[in-house]
Amino acid sequence: MTDRLYYNDSFLNEFEARVLAVAGAPAATSVVLDRSAFYPTSGGQVFDTGWLEVVADANTSKRLRVRDVTEDEQTGDVLHVVEGESSAVQAGDVVRGVIDGERRRDHMQQHSGQHVLSAAFEKLYDMATVSFHMGDENCTIDLATGSVSPKQLLAVERLANEVIAEDRRVEIRFATPDEARTMGVRKIPAAERENLRLIDIRDFDLNACGGTHVGSTGQIGSILLRKTEKVKQGVRVEFVCGLRAVATARRDFETLTDAATLFSTHIWEVPQQIRKTQDEIKAAQKAQHRLLEEVAELQAASLLQSAPERGGQNLVVQYFAERNLDFIKMLAQKLTKAGKAVALLACGGAQPSLVFAQTTGLSNDMGALMKQTVQTLGTRGGGNRDMAQGGAPDGDRAESAIVEAAKLIAR
Repeated sequence: MTDRLYYNDSFLNEFEARVLAVAGAPAATSVVLDRSAFYPTSGGQVFDTGWLEVVADANTSKRLRVRDVTEDEQTGDVLHVVEGESSAVQAGDVVRGVIDGERRRDHMQQHSGQHVLSAAFEKLYDMATVSFHMGDENCTIDLATGSVSPKQLLAVERLANEVIAEDRRVEIRFATPDEARTMGVRKIPAAERENLRLIDIRDFDLNACGGTHVGSTGQIGSILLRKTEKVKQGVRVEFVCGLRAVATARRDFETLTDAATLFSTHIWEVPQQIRKTQDEIKAAQKAQHRLLEEVAELQAASLLQSAPERGGQNLVVQYFAERNLDFIKMLAQKLTKAGKAVALLACGGAQPSLVFAQTTGLSNDMGALMKQTVQTLGTRGGGNRDMAQGGAPDGDRAESAIVEAAKLIAR
């Protein structure tokens, strides 16, 4: 079993250890050490990265990049996955471990911030945390509750940041599960363990955890709540802490500044400008729809006037190179409502399409005719007896398809 040095000192970034075992493929070697400060992925926290330096002699050393760290739950060993040939390190070698300090600090800020945040939700609103996930850009906790209001989020965020501003001590303690139950530990793991590692945020939270943590809450920096969403087990809250919170706030500010520049306004007026623009777009879309309807009505009247009569019905066969599916559907509806008519329409453009329609009560089957046509074209489509639509490979074949379909309309 690997002696986990981070259990007692989360700030330990360099250490010496002896290699116990080496295994794996040439390009991805797993190294087991007798002691390690590298944190393996566990409990919602992601792994540390860094280097293992193998000292061959006083003048020679090999530096292997640690790109992943996992744990063997059966043996308790920490597995350091390194890049490079497996022959570069052997059992018995003494190595120097160097942890990526910036990544470790970030993880400490996120994980300690999560403890403060979870405790704040529980203290203020009795909302227990059921899971925690640390991602590369943000973190989340899932709360056992049906909903969280914006007012509650603000209250929790404020309390959490007050605890950070008070710079309370964060200490590591150890206790048996029975002892932990009498100490008011927020959440005791279900798995049976002889001793529990407890993270004690002075006079605010006591929780069992194996992760790396700050020495005082002030080192968290800040907590910024981002958004919430409903999930299967409750409500998921997204947040960032420390330097991530600063970077996120900076990115948000720059994004809002760019948006404000486009609208020629202040950043706090961007939402109002967006709503105004949306209203204008909706009004323009309605006006455009009305104009298209007028165009469709005029075009329908013109097409019906010149359409040949076949079997007591007017047959309109027309291709529109610059129109889209929405327009030819609208035109088909106008044509078939104006009198006894069959409309075989097609359009080109980015999405070549076909629309077959007839006045209700006529003897043709537009759905069957469309099915036959798209089978020939190798595309898809369908519909009912009076209206059907389908796709075409290109404008030329769409135009020829309606000419061929017209030959099948009853005379």
